[in-house]
Amino acid sequence: MRRPVLTGSGALIAIGLLTEETNMPVWLQATLWGLLAGGALLIGAAIGYFVNVPKRLIAGIMAFGSGVLISALSFELMEDAYRRGGFDSTAIGFLSGAVVYSAINAYLSRKGAKHRKRSGKQQPSAHSNSGIAIAVGALLDGIPESIVIGLSMLQGGAVSVVAVAAIFMSNIPEGLSSAAGMKQAGRSLAYIAGVWGGITVISGIAALVGYSVFQHFSPEVVAATTATAAGAILAMLADTMIPEAFEETHDLAGLVTVVGFLAAFVLSKFGG
Repeated sequence: MRRPVLTGSGALIAIGLLTEETNMPVWLQATLWGLLAGGALLIGAAIGYFVNVPKRLIAGIMAFGSGVLISALSFELMEDAYRRGGFDSTAIGFLSGAVVYSAINAYLSRKGAKHRKRSGKQQPSAHSNSGIAIAVGALLDGIPESIVIGLSMLQGGAVSVVAVAAIFMSNIPEGLSSAAGMKQAGRSLAYIAGVWGGITVISGIAALVGYSVFQHFSPEVVAATTATAAGAILAMLADTMIPEAFEETHDLAGLVTVVGFLAAFVLSKFGG
């Protein structure tokens, strides 16, 4: 049974119609969906750089995005992984994703990328040697999400509504908060655009890999890979997004996160 193609507004409708009404290869569809979801980072970064968004509002949006991703990985990714490969593959993948992400993130943090998602003055100055570490850290955060989009298309060749929508909604506050912090740290527009533009392109490639490479593997391997992405995403949330959300909206962070969780949960039940 084909999973529903995501429709919504703007670019979502355009890509949805394009993939439904043409004989576009599925691998190309996966790439376009990955580019769309990754492009939300670029949108958020542009807002963060050019618009003076209050830090409290940025933190609130970050809390909402965190809730969206937690809901998506709970009801979409982990459930899909369990259905495909059972408990063993899911549990091993989930823990492995968290361990690998945490290890790489700890290394990058020592190189200056610890506060790459922060909108305030926590990010190191542009005069430090942290530029590459921040860029690699941002890439580390984005790859698991994009691979999930490709993996979601292995069943029937249509994209998961919740996966794309949740990643898109969470990527906007990620890009917004990080770009605002980069600007305060003295990073140039060229650097910020290069980081998020590059990650947008890599997001499309990662989605392509998720579909093209893993279609040749067993359900257990696909399940473990999906769960690995889920574990990495949850570790990323705890390490980078939730601290930013809590610092400025500690009295409302929990409530806003719950609202984001509920939005994605509703989408998972009624969006397709």
